Amino acid sequence: MTSALWTPVLSMIGVAVGGGLTYLTQRTTQRAADRTEERRRAAALAEERRAEQIRTVLEFVRFALEAEGVAHARPPRWEVDDEWYRTARPTVDSLRIAEKGVQLLCSPGLHIPTTAYALALNQAVWQEHDGVSVTQRLEPFKAEFLAVARSGLA
Repeated sequence: MTSALWTPVLSMIGVAVGGGLTYLTQRTTQRAADRTEERRRAAALAEERRAEQIRTVLEFVRFALEAEGVAHARPPRWEVDDEWYRTARPTVDSLRIAEKGVQLLCSPGLHIPTTAYALALNQAVWQEHDGVSVTQRLEPFKAEFLAVARSGLA
């Protein structure tokens, strides 16, 4: 009669252990799935951030090239109401805004070369060329900016 009493108890223990193991398995599986989903979200966010940084750098490059073109076209004498000035002013303003975008969205290592290049462009647009070509003045700043941007976005 003792074994007859133990059979339902052992069955209940078996059900309890089986249920506990099932619960632990489901919980472990769910936690692993949650971690995988979190890693996927983090990777997607990092990729979105990288794409945004690339767009920001490319926007800066576009405005830098426009500013360089304006600097090349700079007349020896100009007035505020000249057509050249009406092109130069918004171009330089856009360049400065793009520079701030790089500072806002990109790594701190890119800030100094971006600012140096933007300042060199600003000077090339507004100041006399002193016999040195615009390209010669800008090339060291452009090269530094592009090298740091390339390594930072790789």
